Amino acid sequence: MRNPRRVVVNGKFLTAESTGVHRVASELVRNSIAIIEEDPQLSRQLALEVWVPTAGIARARTLGVPFRVVQPLQGIPWEQITLPARARGRLILSLCNVGPLAARNAVTMFHDAQVHITPQSYGFGFRSWYRLHQPLAGRRHRRILTVSDFSREQLEQYGLSARERIGVILNGVDHVLAITPDDAILDRLGLRPQGYVVGLANTQQHKNIGLLLRAFADPSLRDLKLVLFGSHTAADFAALGHDVPENVLFAGRVSDAELRALYASALCIGFPSTTEGFGLPPLEAMTTGCPAVVAPCGALPQACGSAAIYAAPDAPDQWVAAIRKLADDADLRRDLSEKSREWAAGFTWRNAANRLIEELLAL
Repeated sequence: MRNPRRVVVNGKFLTAESTGVHRVASELVRNSIAIIEEDPQLSRQLALEVWVPTAGIARARTLGVPFRVVQPLQGIPWEQITLPARARGRLILSLCNVGPLAARNAVTMFHDAQVHITPQSYGFGFRSWYRLHQPLAGRRHRRILTVSDFSREQLEQYGLSARERIGVILNGVDHVLAITPDDAILDRLGLRPQGYVVGLANTQQHKNIGLLLRAFADPSLRDLKLVLFGSHTAADFAALGHDVPENVLFAGRVSDAELRALYASALCIGFPSTTEGFGLPPLEAMTTGCPAVVAPCGALPQACGSAAIYAAPDAPDQWVAAIRKLADDADLRRDLSEKSREWAAGFTWRNAANRLIEELLAL
């Protein structure tokens, strides 16, 4: 009997603080391994093993799946030298935008083409590395994966890979349902249910949070608060020339439990990005019944479908009107909340993992 195809999962992402991209990798790995273990026939065809440098041991343990510590080196040298050298002969799966260039027997997920679409959103070093790596990996690796139809189009447009070599795996969001909300954050921030809009504290240009700041400077929204979560502060926005209204609160970094509580009690989430490879935060919010007001840009229409309200990314007055309407019309908000839950229920990590398994078996 033939041995299963052994796939080495690039676990470098487990050495860094968790981001949305890391969330995708973790959920895909966890669910794919579970599906394979549940199916004896599939187990005879495919086996996934996570490899990590020593710096990733602690986070690898939280995945709840088998992993292997591989030495020497750390960081990019580990990914580009140690990993391909030690995994020679095996397929290498990288799920966080970067894979080993020395390997040809590899599958790499590019979540987006943002460094090409909005290069000003990134630092010089990051931008330069991605611009060097992505075209080379796009040609050398056996298969490129991405997270939306929009991202596939952009990867092709910028010459990163041919369309027929790119597979699409939509994100899941059902991880939110497994999180118990920590409502203490509402008291800590002095928030009342549906008395605030939640958004990202992110100064990257394509996130377009300045539009929300302009909208909340409008007197029509003076009875509502804008709560921004993430690492950037009021001073960071002010340093870029943004005026920060008094009704804007910066929650700082929040736990998953605190974020679920913020989503569940918010009037809505505001997400005015001018481009997104997928758009996980608004769909996460929708999973809890939180309506989403988003810009009709990038992959957001595919991620949010007809269950969201759309407003132009350069028209603060449209955002004011949409938010005000949700605040004043309880029936509208209730209907949109239910529609949001129903739509988001179609995006599961098990479905995403099954697509990943299909891609690996098809090679």
